[in-house]
Amino acid sequence: MNQNSTNNTNKLSGFFREVATEVKKVSWPTRREVLNYTLIVIISSVAVGAFLGGLDKLFQILLGYAMQYLPK
Repeated sequence: MNQNSTNNTNKLSGFFREVATEVKKVSWPTRREVLNYTLIVIISSVAVGAFLGGLDKLFQILLGYAMQYLPK
């Protein structure tokens, strides 16, 4: 091995040591918190989807009336 290869290996191993140190500092959520956050995301996604779907249907109806009754 040459010095450049050894230097890269030292940098890489140092990087992974630092990553391990930082991961230990992370405040991980509990299983219950993850479940609660997941439910919030699912409910919010369904609500936003329903709202946008409702708007889409409303604009579809309005455009249909406009195309049918407005002069050509």
